[in-house]
Amino acid sequence: MGVAGSGKSTVGEALAARLGADFTDSDQLHPPANIEKMSNGIPLDDDDRRPWLDLVGATLAAASGAGIVVACSALRRHYRDRIRLAAPDTVFVHLHGDRAVLATRLGARRGHFMPASLLDSQLRSLEPLDDDEAGVVVELGAPIDEVVDSALAGLSGLRR
Repeated sequence: MGVAGSGKSTVGEALAARLGADFTDSDQLHPPANIEKMSNGIPLDDDDRRPWLDLVGATLAAASGAGIVVACSALRRHYRDRIRLAAPDTVFVHLHGDRAVLATRLGARRGHFMPASLLDSQLRSLEPLDDDEAGVVVELGAPIDEVVDSALAGLSGLRR
């Protein structure tokens, strides 16, 4: 989980590979209307997100074998709660970083529907994991392998 530019897809793919799990980018689960809105610099509202969050939860719940890693913003607690309605064992890895780093990454990104202009909206919406939520916070400034190492170390330390 994390705001745009935090590396959810890149880290998620690498984490899934290390775990031997499947990977899904929740960007692919958005309906066309959501993608059009974001492409036009319009933040999604909760009504836009509900069906998408339900699909994210269903994707997690349907996982088998070694499981699945899903890259998803999941910025607010009630979004994460909605995902956990379908997939109660979901564990979140919050990729956290400095706004300047995020803005630089977004400015360099090409071919993605999420414009850099929505970063501040996402940062305002972001609610960090609460103490009662299964998950870890990982700083995103290190190389990908180190970020994944930190995520795995944090995940192994969680009590279930």
